[in-house]
Amino acid sequence: MSTRQLSTRVDEKQAEEFLANTKMLGTTPSDAMRMFIAAFNECRGFPYEVKVRSQPDFEPFASEEEATEFATRMSKRVIDAAR
Repeated sequence: MSTRQLSTRVDEKQAEEFLANTKMLGTTPSDAMRMFIAAFNECRGFPYEVKVRSQPDFEPFASEEEATEFATRMSKRVIDAAR
């Protein structure tokens, strides 16, 4: 069986995250790409749902103060849950 080399360019941050995640999973970046390609070909497209969201899942905070208050409330919930 002959093989062909494929390559792509990605954002530096995405590349570093990809390398770290493949290592954490005990595989190599090359094997992860081979697995994706095999799944893509088997599905004859993406092996997951691909869609464009008409609206974001969130609304931005109206102010920095509102964001800080939200973060404080969430921190308190996490601390209380950990007790």
